[in-house]
Amino acid sequence: MEFLQFLIFFIILVVKSVDCGNQFSRDDFPADFVFGSGTSAYQVEGAAAEDGRTPSIWDTFAHSGITHGANGDVACDHYHKYKEDVQLMVDTGLEAYRFSISWSRLIPNGRGLVNPKGLQYYNNLINELISHEIQPHVTLHHSDLPQALEDEYGGWLNRKIVYKFSFEKQHGFLGLNLFAYWFVPFRNTTEDAIATKRANDFYLGWFLNPLVSGEYPITMKKNAGSRMPDFTNLESKQIKGSFDFLGVNFYNTLYVKDNSDSLKKEHRDVDADMAVQLIPMLDNSSTVEFPVTPWGLQGVLEYFKQVYGNPPVYIHENGQRMQRNSTLEDWPRVMSLSGYIEGLLHSLRNGSNVRGYFTWSFLDLFEMLDGYESSYGLYYIDLDDPDLVRHPKLSA
Repeated sequence: MEFLQFLIFFIILVVKSVDCGNQFSRDDFPADFVFGSGTSAYQVEGAAAEDGRTPSIWDTFAHSGITHGANGDVACDHYHKYKEDVQLMVDTGLEAYRFSISWSRLIPNGRGLVNPKGLQYYNNLINELISHEIQPHVTLHHSDLPQALEDEYGGWLNRKIVYKFSFEKQHGFLGLNLFAYWFVPFRNTTEDAIATKRANDFYLGWFLNPLVSGEYPITMKKNAGSRMPDFTNLESKQIKGSFDFLGVNFYNTLYVKDNSDSLKKEHRDVDADMAVQLIPMLDNSSTVEFPVTPWGLQGVLEYFKQVYGNPPVYIHENGQRMQRNSTLEDWPRVMSLSGYIEGLLHSLRNGSNVRGYFTWSFLDLFEMLDGYESSYGLYYIDLDDPDLVRHPKLSA
């Protein structure tokens, strides 16, 4: 019943926001709200085997052929062209840049001494950003675990790997990044409303509940049973409240349909435990572009406000997927940016503690699932050009 009341409240919020008009500017946002763009190390840097860097699991993934033969060996060559790219950020008017640090470039094989050349590169990049008054927002791990640690420990499923990743926080703020959908009941039924709550528990609560309350969601513990690990009292105390902000990656809104029959399966996995069917909210006019649903992003922010105490939030990724090489007049991306930024403004005015917005991505780069077949960038790069010249799109 509480979730149904929340949905009714959110529908009223959306209806009110539609009447607010669509004229807005930078001055409508707080002075300390930041607008930026993002990339990640393997997707943009290139120089995959230079200056002491060793392979990560992303190298292995890309070279397996799953991305149609594409890989990040060269990518955008950001490793050598970072000064040029920072100047483009200035030209674009960015106030912040989100990038990640390649663990296997900084500490080859994931352990031992710091690689001086890797450290120098990231120091140089950060100094270049700061000298141009662009805030560095650093992602410490973006799906690129050193392959050596994957081979030795089996990845993040082994608790021992946590100690390899541990570090001492010295300056700034420390948070985590979540990939979030906004879920909407497929049918106007109690079953689908409850299933929508369950989807939120499995997609968001799995990570946020321990950080806010020190425990996993009750629904997850009930459905997963003994397969769900327990925290010790010490672990619960250590993780509770152990973040300064949340980073959110948002691209899509999905319908949720109850699928409780999956709970009857003898052999269960996380999908069976969640017991839902997720249905895309497709725009039939395109097989590439995402439907633009700013109200879905507003829903996620309102959910954080109502359920998790309104923590500081940065939208770390939000962007429009298009066919690569299609056009520099990327109107679908322009319209997407306009819609989502306006939606954020409504959320801010409704009390959301959102602190910044980063569009994905700054450059057309190596995409995790599409290689170089799709693009999200503000700048196009002709991969057949040996100089990899950057070309601004209309969205830039």
